[in-house]
Amino acid sequence: MAVSFVLCETKQLNRQVKRNRDRFPNEFVFQLTNKEKEELVSNWHRFETLKHSSVLPYVFTEHGVAMLATVIKSQRAVRMSILIVKAFVRLREILTSHKELAEKLEALEAKLNIHDKKIQTIIEAIHQLLQPAEKPKRQIGFRISDNTAVYSVKRKRSK
Repeated sequence: MAVSFVLCETKQLNRQVKRNRDRFPNEFVFQLTNKEKEELVSNWHRFETLKHSSVLPYVFTEHGVAMLATVIKSQRAVRMSILIVKAFVRLREILTSHKELAEKLEALEAKLNIHDKKIQTIIEAIHQLLQPAEKPKRQIGFRISDNTAVYSVKRKRSK
């Protein structure tokens, strides 16, 4: 949900934020650096007007936008703040659904890893079964299989 509007003049907005600095802690609003501003202008055509601005723009979080409604009193500002808050709520819903989807995907990957290991074990067992059994080598020569009897050779006596 894209919201395209101007709350008020940028100069007025910056003035209100500076005058009410206690309402805008660092987690509600921060100012872009020159590098961040240049990147914003180069990536988003709609911010082309910031290109030659000497003032660095403020960036507001969801809570910062809600605070803007308390410092800017015009009807238009209030309507726009409501739209922005709704946009943030929708964004949060989208992120939550993505988080749930990511968790389900992670659980599925874990199951697949377990199944992959079991399948690999099965494949290894099949490979072992497919290999022919090694037959013992046949020994050459005369062997006596009866170990209990002692055989001796008697020599003939010479006369």
